[in-house]
Amino acid sequence: MVFRKPPDGGWGWVIVVVSFFTQFLCYGSPLAVGVLYLEWLDAFGEGKGKTAWVGSLANGIGLLASPVCSICVSSFGARPVAIFSGFMVAGGLMMSSFAPNIYFLYISYGIVVGLGCGLLYTATVTITCHYFDKRRGLALGLISTGSSLGLFIYAALQKQLIDLYGLDGCLLIVGALSLNILACGSLMRPLESPDSPPAEKTSVDKVPDQYFVYHEKEKTVEENISILEKGYIDEKCANNIPDYKQDSILNKNVLNSINVNEKDSYKKKVVEQTNFCKQLAKRKWQLYLNYWEETMVLFKNKVFSALFVAILLFDIGGFPPSLLMEDVARSANINEDDYHMPLISIIGIMTAVGKLILGILADFKWVNTLYLYVTTLLMTGVALFAIPFAKSYLTLAMLSGILGFLTGNWSIFPYVTTKTVGIEKLTHAYGILMFFAGLGNSLGPPIVGWFYDWTQEYDTAFYFSGFCVLLGGFLLLLAALPCWNACTNQSSKLPPNTYSYKVASSA
Repeated sequence: MVFRKPPDGGWGWVIVVVSFFTQFLCYGSPLAVGVLYLEWLDAFGEGKGKTAWVGSLANGIGLLASPVCSICVSSFGARPVAIFSGFMVAGGLMMSSFAPNIYFLYISYGIVVGLGCGLLYTATVTITCHYFDKRRGLALGLISTGSSLGLFIYAALQKQLIDLYGLDGCLLIVGALSLNILACGSLMRPLESPDSPPAEKTSVDKVPDQYFVYHEKEKTVEENISILEKGYIDEKCANNIPDYKQDSILNKNVLNSINVNEKDSYKKKVVEQTNFCKQLAKRKWQLYLNYWEETMVLFKNKVFSALFVAILLFDIGGFPPSLLMEDVARSANINEDDYHMPLISIIGIMTAVGKLILGILADFKWVNTLYLYVTTLLMTGVALFAIPFAKSYLTLAMLSGILGFLTGNWSIFPYVTTKTVGIEKLTHAYGILMFFAGLGNSLGPPIVGWFYDWTQEYDTAFYFSGFCVLLGGFLLLLAALPCWNACTNQSSKLPPNTYSYKVASSA
């Protein structure tokens, strides 16, 4: 499909609005799963590491399947994928209300809801990037605040619903709210090229000629019959042969002609279908080869290779606070009377602020988005190291706000990816990067939970988390140093549609 130049407005703002509400509705419950996490600990009596798998799968499985999600969006379009995924998210949440054990939640909440969220995230990001170029940072920042606002509202909403209707009733109501994704998905109109010729032929007219062998057979039979009838009339007039004998001869000749043409047509059909299958298999195999070749080309880019390591380590260390911060406060024996707002809600609202501000900063020409992203990674690592020293609600709330704001770097990550590999390779590259992000999301909370089960405190776990995030930030910073760009420019020229980061250049 050929896309025309992004309009940076018009229907694109409708896309921004519906993508915002799509992420709000699908990610509200999975991101605020920390409220449900406490209920599941009490309901099923399993360990913290084992129970944490539910929330980590819900937030990680969709990212793990990002290559598949990207293929689905590329093949079917954002609108069909969004509508189908809306049913998945709503169905998974409603199924989770009937969960008899933690293993059922792994499938219903972790896999079904998580995969639906992954499909919706890829669809919203991809179609927004198609509609915006100059204002892409602002557009991505706006739609990504939907998930953060969902975290802020759903944290309080789910807690209130649990008090009123219990855990099962809460999941049923939240699942019903997710059905509004269907209305949002129906408005995701694709941005197709207006220069593409309209479909003038019907579906029957578009069928290749090799599939009309029976039509050719009937035409050949009719021609033979007409020729035989003409010869029959001439011969009858010349020889004056009785009619019944002439009819017998004519029928015999016609039958012989039909049998010969049927055999020829059948053989021709078998040969053509065999060739068609061979060509189809060859074409599909070539597509797979091209996919892996393009993947290898992407990893030859040092910045892209460092991005996948950084996003993996960032999600291993940076995601657990949004899931476990409430349990961190409970483990620190903080009095519930001191609670003015759930810590997860603070993370959610500050993530929305961070996504919006960082998205706006990415649109300034004097801001290098790669170095901006690296800065957020390094600051996140420092904040994670400070969590073990927080022993009061105020300090935990401040750290939650800082971590939430820095987690807003998700809004500029697609922007960095687009500038690194180009808009043509965005879907492919973003799918690969999101796979590693999902791996980090899936492993982070269980690792922190296992550290607690092992040491009976969270200090060691968050030291490990901070180290992972800092390591990823430093590796990405090293890959983006100007000396690497100078060496690359001397050895070979960059392929088209790639982006070279320099200290003096602007993103």
